[in-house]
Amino acid sequence: MPEGVEQEDPKQQAETARKAFEQEFERFARFRPDSESDGQASSGDVVSVETKLNAAEATLRELGEVRLRHTGKKSALASVKKLIGRVASEDRATFGQLVQQIEVEIVSRINEVEASLKSSIADLRTETGRIDVTLPGRRPRQGHLHPITIMRQKIEDIFVSLGYAIEDDREIETDFYNFTALNIPENHPARDPLDTFYTTEGFALRSQTSTVQIHAMQRRQAPLRMIAPGRVFRRDTPDATHNPMFYQVEGLCVDRNITMAHLKGTLTEFVHRLVGPETRTRFRPSYFPFTEPSAEVDYSCFKCNGAGCRICKQSGWIELGGSGMVHPNVLRVVGIDPEEYSGFAFGFGIDRMSALMYKLDDIRLLFENDVRFLEQFN
Repeated sequence: MPEGVEQEDPKQQAETARKAFEQEFERFARFRPDSESDGQASSGDVVSVETKLNAAEATLRELGEVRLRHTGKKSALASVKKLIGRVASEDRATFGQLVQQIEVEIVSRINEVEASLKSSIADLRTETGRIDVTLPGRRPRQGHLHPITIMRQKIEDIFVSLGYAIEDDREIETDFYNFTALNIPENHPARDPLDTFYTTEGFALRSQTSTVQIHAMQRRQAPLRMIAPGRVFRRDTPDATHNPMFYQVEGLCVDRNITMAHLKGTLTEFVHRLVGPETRTRFRPSYFPFTEPSAEVDYSCFKCNGAGCRICKQSGWIELGGSGMVHPNVLRVVGIDPEEYSGFAFGFGIDRMSALMYKLDDIRLLFENDVRFLEQFN
């Protein structure tokens, strides 16, 4: 210890330790229970409960540091205690009582403020978790079905009422199910418009839900009536009528003595139930590798009833989709004898039908997830 400190009067050292504590402790005086201030912000201040809680916890940590500095093993008070044995015997008792009094006073004042801070922190934590049960509740916003889902359910309801089952299957397929089993061998030109997204080891995202028909025929054999709605993928450039991902529904009926007349009757009845009984249908010759003969299906415009308008592009007709009699090669692939059974198939886009029914000029609106747009279909 420096020479000047050794020669300083022990009582003076004790008083110096007391004054050092009082000087640092002044900033904590407002937290004492008998203080006019409770240590929180005044009523004129707008302070959140979380802010008050953070401030009180920080102050409690600072108080702990003050306790360590003034009562710890390296504190000035600890040094004064060591001087008790060096004081003259006749003054030792008095000096010891003085040191003890200072220590009790320091510890007592720190404990008092610490208890007050802990009480405030407990109250603030309770306040942060408090719920005012008298406040009116917040009604959750109720969602509704997407327009594509609405259209899909309408289509499913119609075909279920006609005796068809709903089939679903995987969206990642092998080349066999996506092309070969549908009479589209490798290097066939029909693969170009159905080109899709390929993954590793020969897998690809399905480009039509006809793949579900192959699985269903392999599993259930004939007779069979089913539709397969779902999501498909093609390498299309997005525009008002195309998307690289869209929703499609394909139907299949395989039984003995099925003819083109059954196909026409089924699709005509479907259009009547979906659009209205006055709607007319027409079939135009076309080509699809998995059907023979094949036809494009149109129905008279539900807006102008065939007179011509913006929706039907002044033609009076709206394209429904493709259809035809199942090609014998497709039946052979799944183990069904084309000499005993025949069938028809059809398919159309759910997105485009939704766009027509809801008078949308761009099918991309259906996939942009704009709440302002979707709220219109509540």
